[in-house]
Amino acid sequence: MRILITGGRGMLARSLAAELGKNPEHQIAAPGHDELDITNPLSVSKAFDEVRPEVVLHCAAWTKVDLCEGDPVRAHEVNVQGSAHIALACRQTSARLIAFSTDYVFDGENGPYSEFARAGAAINVYGRSKWEGERIIRLDCPNHVIARVSWLYGPGGPSFVHTMLRLAKEGRPAIRVVNDQRGCPTSTLAVARVIADMVQRPELVGTFHLCCEGETTWYDFAKAIFAQAGFAQEVEPCTSAEYPTPAKRPANSCLVSHRLAPAGLGPMPHWQDALAEFLAQELA
Repeated sequence: MRILITGGRGMLARSLAAELGKNPEHQIAAPGHDELDITNPLSVSKAFDEVRPEVVLHCAAWTKVDLCEGDPVRAHEVNVQGSAHIALACRQTSARLIAFSTDYVFDGENGPYSEFARAGAAINVYGRSKWEGERIIRLDCPNHVIARVSWLYGPGGPSFVHTMLRLAKEGRPAIRVVNDQRGCPTSTLAVARVIADMVQRPELVGTFHLCCEGETTWYDFAKAIFAQAGFAQEVEPCTSAEYPTPAKRPANSCLVSHRLAPAGLGPMPHWQDALAEFLAQELA
């Protein structure tokens, strides 16, 4: 199967390429931004002409939440217009599209959210741009899957896990971490395994939540990272108000899946187990 992965240098794309590459029947192209600029229709057409993909895994996005807040035009250009270019190319070439979105499409007031919950009330520019990208994909490419993920970490980073490990190695006496935001830490390794199965299931369409089981706060996530990595690191809880950022974050953006099990996929591992697997690999 010919598979094109957009944003090929990114953390999620690297894990997807590694997992799908285990199947010798797959031909995988994972170009970076310099080779495939999703905001440029000519660049998109060129990549589709060269790869002739049967499946497109759309990972390319501008995911820096605080930078998006300061540059909504750029966020729209990448996350909305870029997704529109990919969706149109998939429809024109009859390629199946699997696009990745985020828990931040929800406002965080009534989490956890299933695939059937009403989205679109995002409280920051990044979340709104990803929601608009979802809408474009649904309109322009009927043969699609939208896979929402959250609090991602994976080999090579960058991620919250990598930041915590770096701070601990620097010998910080104490690290303050927000304790009033809840979510589902999710390993790209776990996501990639489900996507590898999903690629083989062309009948699957629509929205799926691909997050590890369970939920936690950033503070408790940090404590788990240090405990599993063997660092005696002190962690102090703080509120979002005490740690202000340019973009607001949802208070509870936890995602649950009501579609994986009926589709014969998953379940995703518990976030604690996925973290243990990742750290065993990362710290080996």
